Amino acid sequence: MREFLLGLRLLFGSGRGTRVRFLLMTLGGSLGVCALALVLTIPAILAAYDGRAAAREPQVYPGGTKISGHALVLQRSDPHGSKPFGRVFLAPGTEDTPAPPPGLSRLPSPGEVYVSPALHDQLRREPGLKGLLPGTEKGVIGAAGLTDPNELYAYIGTARDTIGADARALRSFGSAYPPTTAVDSSTLDIIRFTLACLVLLPLGVFLSVCAKLSAASRNRRLAALRLLGLSAKGTQRVNAAETVVAALLGAVLGLGEFWLLNQVMARTGLPGLQWYPGDGALSASTVAVCLLGCPALAWFVGRASARAAATNPLSTRRTAAPRSPRVWGALLLVTGLGVVAGYCATGLTAHPAQSDGVNALLVPAGVLLTGLGLVLTLPLLSYALARRLARSDNLTLNLAMRRNEVEPGSAMRVVTGLVLLVFCASLAQGVLVELDQVSRSDSPTQEYGLSLSALSTDQQRRLREIPGVDTDVLVMNHVDDLQSDTDDDQANALVATCAQLAALVRRVEGCVDGEVLAMSDPNAPVTPFTASTYTLEKDGRRTSFKVAVPKAQLLYTGQEVTNVGDASLIVPPGRLPAGAVPASATLVLASSSAPSVVRSVLDRIGAIAPTADVDPTGVNVEALQQITVVETLLALGMVMGLVIGVAAFLVSVTDRAVERRPQVTALALIGARARTLRTVQCLQVVLPLAVGLLLALVAGKLAESAYLVTGGGQIFWDGAGVPLLLAATLGVLAVAIAGTLPLVGRRIDPELIRRD
Repeated sequence: MREFLLGLRLLFGSGRGTRVRFLLMTLGGSLGVCALALVLTIPAILAAYDGRAAAREPQVYPGGTKISGHALVLQRSDPHGSKPFGRVFLAPGTEDTPAPPPGLSRLPSPGEVYVSPALHDQLRREPGLKGLLPGTEKGVIGAAGLTDPNELYAYIGTARDTIGADARALRSFGSAYPPTTAVDSSTLDIIRFTLACLVLLPLGVFLSVCAKLSAASRNRRLAALRLLGLSAKGTQRVNAAETVVAALLGAVLGLGEFWLLNQVMARTGLPGLQWYPGDGALSASTVAVCLLGCPALAWFVGRASARAAATNPLSTRRTAAPRSPRVWGALLLVTGLGVVAGYCATGLTAHPAQSDGVNALLVPAGVLLTGLGLVLTLPLLSYALARRLARSDNLTLNLAMRRNEVEPGSAMRVVTGLVLLVFCASLAQGVLVELDQVSRSDSPTQEYGLSLSALSTDQQRRLREIPGVDTDVLVMNHVDDLQSDTDDDQANALVATCAQLAALVRRVEGCVDGEVLAMSDPNAPVTPFTASTYTLEKDGRRTSFKVAVPKAQLLYTGQEVTNVGDASLIVPPGRLPAGAVPASATLVLASSSAPSVVRSVLDRIGAIAPTADVDPTGVNVEALQQITVVETLLALGMVMGLVIGVAAFLVSVTDRAVERRPQVTALALIGARARTLRTVQCLQVVLPLAVGLLLALVAGKLAESAYLVTGGGQIFWDGAGVPLLLAATLGVLAVAIAGTLPLVGRRIDPELIRRD
């Protein structure tokens, strides 16, 4: 306790520089704790989402039959744009009435509708949605019955004779598991690992940087205490007192920052991810980790950083040259690179490795060893580079490299955060590529099917003009005559030109514009058909349109999931009578299959035809929503990693410049120009950083490729992401240069070198 109080007295009585350092340590620690609390709270937010979805899930009686006297339930989930729109129809019973679901005080009576707040607002903007909600709105659903504030959900009361044949006898509400999770458990494990790399690794570097601020001046002060008779352990406790108090105050401040951030973000939301403020409330475990774990870490870091001054105070007071970096950090890097390179090599064989069994542990271990080894190898690389370049005859380069040779550990503090940022960016890019592969088909096009009878002429025109829609066709249904024995031999027809057909399929041969042709896909079974009859509408009247069996045919290879496969004939649009439209047909729109384009087109379709039943062929809207959540979480992790990495760089490079003011002043007094000193300061940072970034690019791409190979997708080598990473690397170098240039002042203060 005596050493702890002595450390506090030295903290508040050692001048303005010490207090500024303490403030930087506190603010830096608060930023780190805020980021840590956010990472720890994300699983709780997703768990709250799943918990409310499970609590409202209807439970039916075994067998699913209608039981006399019991309430009936029918669930419907439709896409409204790129978001799911859930509806629950409820018919009252005469006995054993179940308790209402969360968010409602009672079950709706026939003709009553309860909607979510987001759906209530949507009804004002799109009155056409009321066609999907038969009844009168009686109130809104409470937060306990909704997964998030932006959910479209409704409970609709209806009569037993109109609820539909699919309705089942309702037993209760509430299930142990949600019907669909916000993020799959396997994907959530990947997100946790990626966020750990994106946030926790830079966070560890940042806290280490904050703990080592003004290391040289503090070590000289601690060495003086040791020479005055304080024990070695007591000297370490004196230094740990400052770091512990800074970490504790930073933890309290960081938890306050997170509370404010949670209140703001919960109300504004993120793309695809919104939550209630209570979902992101700090749990007891998160508070314990932050308030106990961070000071405990600071205690050990503070004691370790004072070990040199406590064990060898004379060399510290006389500023003896430190020993050269050890090579054991490079061994970690070599081990990690060996693991990830081995998995990359399996991608060149006929049987690439899979992410199961021991591979599920070795791949993450290889990535972590590579990242940790990258951090610990930077001082060794900086030392080797400095020794090599310090022999140059160039004065500027000689001055810059001599300092890095004498103090190689300073490069680790300055550049490690930015190097890790590039490494983690490559890994996050690989996760996005792998999720994109497994979440959608390989087709380059995405189709959207809408019943033509549910669309007005104006809606059809506006749908065809949606930005992003590349082509549109009609799949015309033949006349369904139940009295005819030959009805099953008729075929649906595709009303399209050859260019439109080519835009929907992988390959087409033998298509001739203006002619009716039979369509044949070698990969699909051949179904013979006779002359087919279709019903057309023109000026309110219906006419028949008969197409004979054509002799000529075209060959095509369709996509995996497509509406084209429903048609066996292609009819040119010009063959239909002018002004006539099919009475029974499907309007098929096609766009690029890029997720962002699909979301945009679905949103525009929902705005133009809100009550139309949209079939996004091959796309699960819930899965599309999940991809958006995953992308948002990764983007959030990247932003946090960027903030932490840049903050660590700015804090460390500023502290390094302040600590080196005596040496800079001495050089200025003997005639060195300010331009030379700025160049020296820049080279001391940029050269080790450039080497570290180059190594981070190579290591990051290897780690990304190892992840992609074991992921089982079609893409093993993400060449498309290289330009983005190179641009990020150049941006990091530009930030480093801009951050080092202003740190050499114009005023010379001889007092700075009085003691030297």
